[in-house]
Formats: sequence, structure tokens, C-alpha cells
Amino acid sequence: MGVDIVTFGCRLNAFESEVIRREAEQAGLSDTIVINSCAVTNEAVAQARQSIRKLKRERPHARIVVTGCAAQTQSRMFAEMAEVDRVVGNDEKMRGDAWQATRAAFEAPFGIDASEKVAVADIMAVTEMAPHLLDGFEHGLPRIFVQVQNGCDHRCTFCIIPYGRGNSRSVPMGAVVDQVRALVERGHAEIVLTGVDLTSYGADLPGAPKLGQLTRQILRHVPELKRLRISSIDSIEADRDLLDVIADDPRLMPHLHLSLQSGDDMILKRMKRRHSRKDAIDFCAQVRRLRPDIALGADIIAGFPTESEAMFVRSLDLVAECDLTFLHVFPYSKRPGTPAARMPQVAGGAIKERARRLRAAGEAALLRRLDAEVGATREVLIESERQGRTEHFLPVAIEREAPGIVRAMTIRGHDGARLIASGC
Repeated sequence: MGVDIVTFGCRLNAFESEVIRREAEQAGLSDTIVINSCAVTNEAVAQARQSIRKLKRERPHARIVVTGCAAQTQSRMFAEMAEVDRVVGNDEKMRGDAWQATRAAFEAPFGIDASEKVAVADIMAVTEMAPHLLDGFEHGLPRIFVQVQNGCDHRCTFCIIPYGRGNSRSVPMGAVVDQVRALVERGHAEIVLTGVDLTSYGADLPGAPKLGQLTRQILRHVPELKRLRISSIDSIEADRDLLDVIADDPRLMPHLHLSLQSGDDMILKRMKRRHSRKDAIDFCAQVRRLRPDIALGADIIAGFPTESEAMFVRSLDLVAECDLTFLHVFPYSKRPGTPAARMPQVAGGAIKERARRLRAAGEAALLRRLDAEVGATREVLIESERQGRTEHFLPVAIEREAPGIVRAMTIRGHDGARLIASGC
């Protein structure tokens, strides 16, 4: 058996899992399971631990390697699990030499030495980022991710991720453009730029280019690219070039996901966010003026420490005030070592109930958008015979289309979760 990857967490982890697969296989590893973990919540860490135990029961002879953000921040905890053979850091997991060293440790005549079980270096010492072009990522699918940034220089009081990812670092613009061109030549119709803190892109590069400039360069130098999409951004850092591209170039998809986190100014200050409620509302209004049909999504945390009912209601109201279509709701999770963990906590029952109310608001918002789409003609990226995505990232149920093309389709209705379309 070869290398199997179990991925937890974000889209960036999904991208990195494919790099891990390639590097581990090229290193000659076999009968190995790699857990690419997430540290964003306690639940994510617990799920990784449960998965490790389950997989070891199912495949007792397989080697288990744990990597990812939770492995970086809690390496000793995973190393102490009897089921785990090796723990690899978040920077190391992207390098072939780390997987070659892992294979050598597994093949040592007297087994793995305890001192070699943990291969995790200081992530804060990492200052550069190499591009990774994948030949087989999501093979056969038209959408593909390009990682342009990693790490985060900000220290939100609830977030453990900077300690798992390190400080912000960027892939040079020329290398990104080359990656995109190569992927388009291989037939990928849509490119998604991804990172941990995308709008901090370029601050560590010569000349400090911003995300908007990168986006312009991609669209200018790869005219064959049909669709460019941006993953989650911090709206307060959106630069003028990015706003201009949103307004001027239809190949940049009219869909943004925003890191808002709360709709209450006091909670935002306690989170150490850099925007206010008004900033969020003004940004959403601004991009909607530039691109009237744009679909907006957001991350919102329910039950942050000290959040009162009135404070929560301001987050709930933000869904309507910003006209959000997609909502990612995170019940607050206490992460040891973060400032928020030392603040007065909200009762667990209240957190769950607030998360439920936010999710209900998100479901209603999505339903309104689906209703509004009926009768429209949309350019649908065919992902498979049965499903596609509109420019606004809305899922579309289709009938036996050829994957990989972008096709104009008429929206006939929806089933509450997906649009239903037919060819024009």
C-alpha cells in the first residue's frame, strides 16, 4: 500500500495534503497514513486524535505520521500517542528531505529512536516560501488552488494559527504567474488563490506588492485564464488595485469570503481585530457598488468570551446588514495559550444556541439568494457530470455535462441547497 492522507481543516490544508502525498511517495514511503491536522478548535484536535486511534485499529501495521497545525503546536501530545510513529512540523511537511528522513527513520534496523519521533522545528524562524506546482491535484477537475501566501503577522486573541503557521510569507509574483500559466495550459478553467492571510500578501517581498497587484499581473499575463477566484480575505486590508479589479475584470469571480468574526465593536476590540462594525458594513456596500451582483460570505464566531446577548445580536444583524450569502459559523473554542482563553468565558450552552441561531440566519440568507437566481442566466463551471458552480460559487445541479467547460445555463429553480439549471 502507498501513502494515504487524512486532511482536517481549511482549503490550504487540502492543497498541502497533495504536496505531502507527492513528496512522501517520491521519498519511497509505503503503507503510511499521514494525518494533516488542524488546530483552529479543540474539536478539530480531538477529531484528529480519534481518527488516529480508529485508523490504527483498522490498519495495525501501517505507519502513522501526524503533521499540520495541531502537530506544530502540540507535537509532544501527539508523540506520546502509542499509535503515532512520527510527528512532522508544518514547514517540514512541504519538503521532500523531511519525508526522506521519515523513511530512513522507519527503516532503521532497531526501529524509530525516541529522539527521532518528533521532527518539528521553530515555525517562527521560517522566513521564505517556495512555490509548489502540483501535477495531479484534484486530477480531472477544472478548479485548482494556488498557494500564494502562508502564515500570519497578526495576533487575534482567539487564534492559535500563527503559532502553527508562523509569520506571513509570500510566493514571488513571477512564480505565481508561472504557476497559473502552467495550470491553465493543462486545462484548468478556474484558479483559486489561497493562503492563511491573503490580504497580507507581498509585505515580505521586494517592493511590497499587494494582493491587488498580484491579481492584476495574473489576469494581464495569463489572458487564457477563464476564471480567477480569491479565497478568504481580511476586508480592512483590501487595496485599491484589488477593488479596481473587482470592478473592471469579469474574469475575477464576483464572490468574496470575509473574515468578519463579530458584529460588535467591543468584541472586535477584545478579539484584537483591526476593523469596526462600520468598516465591515461600508466595505460590503462599496464592493456591491463596484460589482452589484457580488456574493459575499463571512466567518463569524459565536460566544466569544464576554459576549452578551446584545453583543451577539449585533453579529446576527450583520448578516442582513452586509447582505451575506454564505456564512461559516464557528462556536468559540478556548485555545490554551491565547489571550482569549484567560477572559471570562460564555457558558457552553449559550455558545451552542448562538451558533444555531447564526446558522439559521445563514441558511435563510442562502435560500433568499437561491430564490433570486431563478430565471437568471449564469456562466457555470462544470465540475462533474452532475454538478457545477456559478460565478458566485453557488452549487448547480446539472444533467450529464462534460466536466471542465464553462457554459451559459438558465437557472430553472432550486432544491433548497443547489440551483437547478439547463443549457441555454
